[in-house]
Amino acid sequence: MKVQPRNADAFAKRPGPATRLVLVYGPDAGLVRERGTQAAKSACEDLSDPFRVAELKPDQVAADPARLFDEMAAIALTGGRRVVRIRDVDDKLERAVAALLKEPPPGDSLAVLEAGELDGRSKLRKLVEDAGEVGAAIACYVEEGGELAGTIARIVGEHGMQITPEARDWLAANLVGDRSMARSEVDKLVLYMLGSKAIGIEDVKAVVGDSAAMDMDEPALAAADGNLAEVDRSLRKLFAEGTSVVPILRAAQRHFQRLHIAVAHVARGQTPQQAVKTLRPPVFFKLEPQMTAQVRRWTLPLLQQALDRLLEAEAECKRTHSPDETICARAFFQLAQLARRG
Repeated sequence: MKVQPRNADAFAKRPGPATRLVLVYGPDAGLVRERGTQAAKSACEDLSDPFRVAELKPDQVAADPARLFDEMAAIALTGGRRVVRIRDVDDKLERAVAALLKEPPPGDSLAVLEAGELDGRSKLRKLVEDAGEVGAAIACYVEEGGELAGTIARIVGEHGMQITPEARDWLAANLVGDRSMARSEVDKLVLYMLGSKAIGIEDVKAVVGDSAAMDMDEPALAAADGNLAEVDRSLRKLFAEGTSVVPILRAAQRHFQRLHIAVAHVARGQTPQQAVKTLRPPVFFKLEPQMTAQVRRWTLPLLQQALDRLLEAEAECKRTHSPDETICARAFFQLAQLARRG
């Protein structure tokens, strides 16, 4: 069964009674973790319970497909429903999953599988999507624009607060890429604003402006400056934290699209400072001097080359077997070289 995006969050929290296996996959690693955890907790609230929760490695299951069935068939010594979790899965688990979906073990145990991006050719994804109610596939794509703004408003509302449209849109523009990162930053914001009923743009900038959530923009800023050393440092940091390359590339696309808009304003007679001020959502005030210098450096033809390269890199990540991190890093170094030509 393919879970529709509008039902994904609700289904993750409460899978259908006939569902025995949930596959959570997609480029938003934070959202994959969040929904995978929610699905697992639907079977066992305490995921540290060694009697009710079994964590397997994908290589173990690929080498011994019956291992998954055996763990699902086991009965908890303390009673209660069991959950089997497997992270970082891929098509190597097709055989084990096919056997499980064809003839589920007795009982009500639940298997929760977490994966990165699985395209339409993935045998594992297709297997689960075609399994009827016994299997459920939940896609986790990067939330953008109004979708992320809605998520932010909902999280704030869970704490009995409201957020102004300007503040919500600024957060949405700066937290795109990873649901867990967005939730973490919004939770921190709400904690800071305890006792208040409304959150405004200045509150958001004061709390989130210097946050690690801005790390996603660092490679793009460095590349637009032509700073190869900073590109390398910022990318290494994000890769070490397990950040997926697609959100990094999309953050860069947004930055260079905004540069393109600003440079177009300059071509129509505005000063670089005026052009940066017209951007919406507003540029964080501490970044305005850097953004203004980049507007002076770049031309419209070079920016179009940069955007084409970023789109090409994202497509390359999805269609080749080359390491995604290598593709991503190469694209950013090429952007930095373009900046040096400006």
